[in-house]
Amino acid sequence: MERVYVSAILDAPISRVWQKIRDFNGLAGWVPAIAASEIVGGGAADRLGCVRALSLANDGGTVKELPLALDDVVCSYSYGIIESPLPIENYVAHIRLKPVTMQARTFVEWVGEFDVAGGNVTELRQLFAEGVYGAGLARLAELLAASA
Repeated sequence: MERVYVSAILDAPISRVWQKIRDFNGLAGWVPAIAASEIVGGGAADRLGCVRALSLANDGGTVKELPLALDDVVCSYSYGIIESPLPIENYVAHIRLKPVTMQARTFVEWVGEFDVAGGNVTELRQLFAEGVYGAGLARLAELLAASA
């Protein structure tokens, strides 16, 4: 099983960061690799069991994801990929926030684990580390700074 881990410290209090990240249907608003997101069949984006369909920005492919856990107390959620054009299986990711209490900042970690079902392991790890997690957290930092 492959594991990809990216973390960042964002210049915003945890409440502002969580408000942005918590929206399971809001990924397209801060992850450049995602062109659009919709909850399949409508309904609440914070309901366990809902499915989000993500349109990929690079080729228009679709990834479907399912939330596995949502915890507003510790500001974290987990999700899995249930359908993807990528050669991966058993993908599960976790996003966790922690307050940096000496300043009004937030530590964010995004970790994903998956099995490679063909394809180049190095390229897939780089895709998630840089193209999704890293680029998403960098864009989120920009958006939070612009709205401060």
